[in-house]
Amino acid sequence: MTAPNRKPKASILVVEDDPAILHGLLDVFVFHGYQAQGAEEGAEGLRRSIEGDYDLILLDVMLPNLDGLSICREVRKAKPAQAIIMLTAKGSEGDIVEGFKAGADDYVSKPFSLRELMVRVEAVLRRAGKSVGDEQLTVAGIHFDGRNLLASFQGRSAELTRREMDIVVYLHRHRDRIVSKKELLKEVWGYADPEVETRTVDIHILKLRKKIHALDPESALVPTVRGEGYRLEPLP
Repeated sequence: MTAPNRKPKASILVVEDDPAILHGLLDVFVFHGYQAQGAEEGAEGLRRSIEGDYDLILLDVMLPNLDGLSICREVRKAKPAQAIIMLTAKGSEGDIVEGFKAGADDYVSKPFSLRELMVRVEAVLRRAGKSVGDEQLTVAGIHFDGRNLLASFQGRSAELTRREMDIVVYLHRHRDRIVSKKELLKEVWGYADPEVETRTVDIHILKLRKKIHALDPESALVPTVRGEGYRLEPLP
């Protein structure tokens, strides 16, 4: 492959212990105009992630001496705004949820197509350049603080991820109608192709509902409209 002669779009760190996959991904990213570096084991991946300045980190879950979930948690603590995509060979919903809990912005299950991978990479990079939910708002008595990523209700509080806050703000802005999953993928996740197969929205909505329920068990703030999408309960 010969990379097109142009200024790199963004810098990507790939942390992957399979040399064939690692070097294949590096070649693909360079071909598509990105700067790309790699690390083959966990400790080195964590060091580069913390010390380096990358627009996106692609993290394999299973790594020698330090797993990808642990790296993701440490990077998220040190760099809350860092864009991270997890690579998992398992692909089960439980592993995907664990990745999101660790702070990943998205996931790609192995084996994956290069088209799917590039869709996810481009979407996360677009999202990294703009946050929807930096504001503060109160819905049904629950206060959402986008600056500190907290939801609070009657003395109780819950930490939110940036994506969860983005979902609340977007649904609030469009609370007069139902918002489809495809619209959320396009406008909140930044997917250029919202037809891509992913359970990302469902999993994030489920996590958000659990946090809201813990604050106010009587609240059904983000109901699903079967076959249509989601809506935010009207303000009281």
